[in-house]
Amino acid sequence: MIAADRAKDTSGLGNSPLLQGIAVHKDYGGVHAVRGVDFRIAQNSYVTLLGPSGCGKTSLLRMIGGFEALSSGVLELDGQSLDGVPASRRPVNTVFQNYALFPHLSVEENVGFGLAYRSLSKAEMASNVESALALVQMSPMAKRRPRQLSGGQQQRVALARAIVNEPRLLLLDETLSALDRRMRKDMQIELKDLQRRLGMTFLHVTHDQEEAFALSDEIIVMNNGRIEQQASPAEIYRRPATAYVADFIGGANLAPGRILSVAGETAVIDTPLGRFECPSVAGLQEGDKAVLCIRSELLRLQAGEGGFEAVVTHTVFRGAEWLVEAKTQGGIVISLIVDEPEPPLVGSAVRLGFDPARGWIVSAPTEG
Repeated sequence: MIAADRAKDTSGLGNSPLLQGIAVHKDYGGVHAVRGVDFRIAQNSYVTLLGPSGCGKTSLLRMIGGFEALSSGVLELDGQSLDGVPASRRPVNTVFQNYALFPHLSVEENVGFGLAYRSLSKAEMASNVESALALVQMSPMAKRRPRQLSGGQQQRVALARAIVNEPRLLLLDETLSALDRRMRKDMQIELKDLQRRLGMTFLHVTHDQEEAFALSDEIIVMNNGRIEQQASPAEIYRRPATAYVADFIGGANLAPGRILSVAGETAVIDTPLGRFECPSVAGLQEGDKAVLCIRSELLRLQAGEGGFEAVVTHTVFRGAEWLVEAKTQGGIVISLIVDEPEPPLVGSAVRLGFDPARGWIVSAPTEG
């Protein structure tokens, strides 16, 4: 019977990983889809591979699932190499984007299909199927065919089929992308709750930042076949490791500059917006090219001295607030959130400021 409502041991997040990748590389005819990445995925965690189309996240997921062979590198599950282990023998199940349900089988027959290869009695199989369907709230639909279900219901069936064998690792490949916005939000809550109750490790692929933040204990941000950062959602948002992460996650304002001095965990950077002393990534040195990152919600309209000047170019009403875009004299486009009944007029000059202690300095992107 499926083990539901098991207590989640979050202490495992810092101990021996369930899954580890070492210098994992994948080529497709000379195209480098995954470029020698290292990562660790903890026991009983929800981890998301996040990045734009073509960044390598699905290729990495398929190598973990056993559907693609590594070009080089090592994948270990529970400390054992997965090299040469076929997909059918890995304690890993996958929920695909199109759900891949058998149209001629009922819901309960779809869920029980994978159990046919195990040495279980009919009573045990029926019990496991019943438990899996109950976990995803699909018991009343057990006799229906997939064509009689909504998209959200089909996804629940696909989840039940994947968890009925109690895999060590569940892979989810863009499983929410076919659902409408409201259904995606509902399923995000259900997925996270299911993962907690099962005490199972979920590895989820998506290009949707909101989805990744709603679901994840950790996020692995990928770009051009490389891992830019692996950390908690809060760490990635507040302390991005690279300018790419700062821009991709939440669209931070970025001002290029050069480091004037470094003192402990802070640095002074000279930018077209001015000179600022802010927290910074480790490793920066005087004279290095760098980028100042300022989140839109941290900028404020201010009067008097200080800050920097800009001209309002665009405003967007977002219900509880306004998104305001402005361009500085140096040509940098800045966005900020204005929590006022009316925004500043387009074409008007404004002075903007922020708390330097909440800014963040990262290395400049490497060229080439």
